Formats: sequence, C-alpha cells, structure tokens
Amino acid sequence: MMRLLIGIAAGYVLGTRAGRARYEQISRATKAVATSPATKKVLQMSRQKLSDSLNTQPKLEPMKPLDEDTTILVPQDQLKKKK
Repeated sequence: MMRLLIGIAAGYVLGTRAGRARYEQISRATKAVATSPATKKVLQMSRQKLSDSLNTQPKLEPMKPLDEDTTILVPQDQLKKKK
C-alpha cells in the first residue's frame, strides 16, 4: 500500500512538471497497475505471508492417533526436529 502511495505521489510530481497530458498518462498507468489482478494477487499473498509470520499460535500437525477419536497434535517445528 505504501508503494502505491509513493507511486501516486511520484506520478503527481512528474505530471505537474511535464504538463497535464503527461500527468494524465502517468495517472492512467498508475490506476491500471493498482487495479490489475496480478497486483491484487501479489498484495493478497504478501498479506497472508505477513499474517502467518505474525501469528503466535503454532501450527499443529497430527503426530500419532491413539484410537479412532483421539489424535495427538504437536507443533510443526517440534515434529520436524523428531524426524
């Protein structure tokens, strides 16, 4: 989001120096990039990665079923250490 704002600000400054026509061209390009599906997908993926890295709850993996109804769960990082 911050990059988008910086891009818009840069477009504004460059547009005012180059004239209205150039400003409109930069503005259209900025809007096209901001609304493109690829940009939205990258933003969504980066938000998910950030959310996962900030999550304090460990991800649990099944370790060993005791019976049909009971399974022991351990954090993923502990499971990897035991292998």
